[in-house]
Amino acid sequence: MTSAYDLSELSGSAAPPAPAPFTFSGRGGEYFRIWIVNLLLSIVTLGIYSAWAKVRRTRYFYDNTSVAGSSFEYHGNPIAILKGRIAAVVLVALHHFAPRIAPMFGVAVFVLFTVATPWLIWKSLQFKLYNSSYRGIRFGLRGSAREAYIVFLLWPLLTGLTLFLLAPFAHQRMKRFQHNSSRFGDASFSFHATVGSFYKTYLIGLAIALAGIIAIGMLFGGSAAALAGLSRRSPAAILSAMTFFFALYLWMAVLYPLFYTLIQNLIWNNTRLGAHGIQSRMKWSRMTWIWLSNLFLIAVTLGLFMPFATIRLLRYRIESMSLLPAGDLNEFTAAAEPPGSVTGEGLSDLLDFDISL
Repeated sequence: MTSAYDLSELSGSAAPPAPAPFTFSGRGGEYFRIWIVNLLLSIVTLGIYSAWAKVRRTRYFYDNTSVAGSSFEYHGNPIAILKGRIAAVVLVALHHFAPRIAPMFGVAVFVLFTVATPWLIWKSLQFKLYNSSYRGIRFGLRGSAREAYIVFLLWPLLTGLTLFLLAPFAHQRMKRFQHNSSRFGDASFSFHATVGSFYKTYLIGLAIALAGIIAIGMLFGGSAAALAGLSRRSPAAILSAMTFFFALYLWMAVLYPLFYTLIQNLIWNNTRLGAHGIQSRMKWSRMTWIWLSNLFLIAVTLGLFMPFATIRLLRYRIESMSLLPAGDLNEFTAAAEPPGSVTGEGLSDLLDFDISL
């Protein structure tokens, strides 16, 4: 009998490589020890140790993230990150206190800060990718300052002026710039999600949000309004109103994992590395359970569950993804990449930017 392998040889075609799932081996107890030491030393040193804490934390996440039998590496230098954070603190302090010194000086600093921010974000992305590697080959980000200003300044301004009607368009343009400019050695990433797919995803999220709000209003709003009309201070009216607002709050908490799941799947299912594909299979139900249970456990433990919550969420996000190889993964070769800016990295930390790959 002729096997499938024999048939593939006779036809001259080889079966495509099997998908390579991403795995995460981090543990809550291990990360808790890192987290608590980082927190205490950062407090004792008035924030100076935070640069070392960032490197230690990021290296732990990278070392425990693997695909195709190899883990990632992080090469950030804590001294360089500390210098960047000091510069970023000076910039933010100048932006905050300049109006109190003189109104015109405040306006000038605001304009300077606004103009500099897109460049700093671009350099921050370069820094993050340049200091990340896989199998000894570094990532990198190219692009141009002109593109960065269009993506991180022009489109956000127009989004605000159009009352956020351009938000899906701006989001798609940001991810297109970010992924199309990213590289792994001499191989380029590419991004294929259209503006229409982003609008569709946003509209799906908005429709689900409105449907939930309408349902809550029908279930609880009428009784709350009726009881409040009878006696606004009665226990029944207060309880009914509290139930109504709690249901709204809970629904708002559910919407974040919904939108996050839709967006992550959209972005990664439309990203390629050369001929290799990437797949994301996050499920809203699973993401919602992790998100809500994390919030509850963080609250009842007064924040001590935070590192365990981080590991639970990170594991699910990572292990929902797979690399779809089109051929040999050893084909990549190293290429020189710009190192980026530690000031930009420090500013992104201070302002809590989360725009990395």
